[in-house]
Amino acid sequence: MDQVTEKRFAPLKHLNPYQANFIVNDSLLSEYTALGFEYGYSVVRSNSLVLWEAQFGDFVNGVQNVLDHFIVAAEDKRHQTSGLVLLPHGYEGQGPEHFFSRRERFLLLCAEDNLQVAVPTKPAQFFYLLRR
Repeated sequence: MDQVTEKRFAPLKHLNPYQANFIVNDSLLSEYTALGFEYGYSVVRSNSLVLWEAQFGDFVNGVQNVLDHFIVAAEDKRHQTSGLVLLPHGYEGQGPEHFFSRRERFLLLCAEDNLQVAVPTKPAQFFYLLRR
């Protein structure tokens, strides 16, 4: 919010006059619903960058059905592809459920090139992953 005019302002909308539209949507705290929506949106709007960020690893554990039945198996079952970017992460020191986002499970799901898993260590790597 602009403190003087009290209007909404998104700086990323004003980088370049020729840029694509930039929209930020916030969802209720139901990861199952949010991930299902993001997946569907990424299928319909294949030219959009759609991100789903799980602040804690237990959010990822709660959406395992969506991951297994829709995201990973969609190409085989329904001949649908998705460019959805999943950003699961955790915070160390806040308990085992919050930290553990089952990275090995994601690696197992990559068996038939269904997913690509990356662990960037530098901001530039993260930038190029999102561009890809």
